[in-house]
Amino acid sequence: MDKNKLSLWEKYLTKEIGIEFKACLYFFAVLFFYCVYRIVCGIYDASILHLTEMIFSCYFMGYIQVYAFNNFDESDTLKGREYAGLVICTLLYVALSFFLKWFDGKLLISLLFAVYILITYICVILIYRSKRHIDDKILNDELRIFQSEHNKKVHDTDE
Repeated sequence: MDKNKLSLWEKYLTKEIGIEFKACLYFFAVLFFYCVYRIVCGIYDASILHLTEMIFSCYFMGYIQVYAFNNFDESDTLKGREYAGLVICTLLYVALSFFLKWFDGKLLISLLFAVYILITYICVILIYRSKRHIDDKILNDELRIFQSEHNKKVHDTDE
């Protein structure tokens, strides 16, 4: 067995950590929208029941994103399945927000929430894409340094 190959446990753990990160990231985004909505309505407290529903929804959505839609927010390119995930997850968030009355059952606010979620997804996709680009640059720089140091050592031992 190749020592550099990930074990089944490591693959599973990597996905679970990613889902945990997604749940926190998207919960913060949903919570921000919810809090702004409440403040605009002149309400300065939040429903613990709504917060609980939101965090469970974010975990649930993280599992859907990873296992059903190829982790679309971390994809290099968006294709049919990834676009479907983007739309379906947004619709699920909106349906949950409407039926659980996060925004007092107001359809217009739920539709604004849909736009907000889509923008959030697009921002996360662009952030991951930028991070991969930066990581590639760093790895290429480190490889060049390693190769130049290795070549220097080889030339030093030849002399």
